[in-house]
Amino acid sequence: MESARRSIQPMGLPGIEPGGQSALDRTPEFRWVDPTSLFVDESYQRNLSERSVRLIRRIVADWDWRRFKCPIAVETPEGFEIIDGQHTAIAAASHPGVTQIPIMIVEADEPAERALAFIGHNRDRIAVTATQMHFAAVAAGDPEAVTIDQVCRRAGVRVLRVPPGSGAFKPGDTMAVAAIGSLINRRGAMKARQMLEVLAAAHMAPVSAAGVKAVEMLLSDPEYSDEVTADGLRNVIMTLGPDAEKEAKVFAAAHNVPLWRALGIIWFKRRSRGRQRAS
Repeated sequence: MESARRSIQPMGLPGIEPGGQSALDRTPEFRWVDPTSLFVDESYQRNLSERSVRLIRRIVADWDWRRFKCPIAVETPEGFEIIDGQHTAIAAASHPGVTQIPIMIVEADEPAERALAFIGHNRDRIAVTATQMHFAAVAAGDPEAVTIDQVCRRAGVRVLRVPPGSGAFKPGDTMAVAAIGSLINRRGAMKARQMLEVLAAAHMAPVSAAGVKAVEMLLSDPEYSDEVTADGLRNVIMTLGPDAEKEAKVFAAAHNVPLWRALGIIWFKRRSRGRQRAS
């Protein structure tokens, strides 16, 4: 994968009034502290859930300073109160090899200010998509991600980092990284490529998770595979186009089956009549 570097440049932001001088004057301070000296205010902070515990276990097991994000804290008479980053702090306190961590200390004298800051930290962030994680994993040389990348390229399927702004996918575009990865794990790289080639050659836009699983069902399930060929399936997918998925949604709701199975059934029923031998 070619390296693509983008320098940070200022943006023109019409209609946006930059924060006032008072906000700029309240610059943060960084300090190394014992993580067990930190605390959270449960009046606005979330309690630990099972998902939280799993995250903390993962951070401890995979501890790496290169992934570390400084908790944000406020200095109060009772000590340092965490506004954001309690999972990181708990993981650090739970790791026997970590005795101190850096924190960023900001000013927020009133509890209401701290609660608003907590809301801001959790609202003003953009979640990383599965496809963005995929591209990062490819760049990192992750074997599974590299295999997905190679299989898609050879099949004529393009993994997008984000959905197109207009919502108009081009034939062969996909966001279904997880479904493609699962297909490769079940069928192997070569068979997965052959199945994806059917969708790419049929100009499916986008190549959806439902489409991936439906093609797998029709070309591998003995109930269907003896009567379906890759060429015949490609033709029916191309002929029906996006109307097939609309019909499948109605079928899935009426028969209480997953969308991918409904889509496969629609394609199977609309295939060219006459018994076909599997290729």
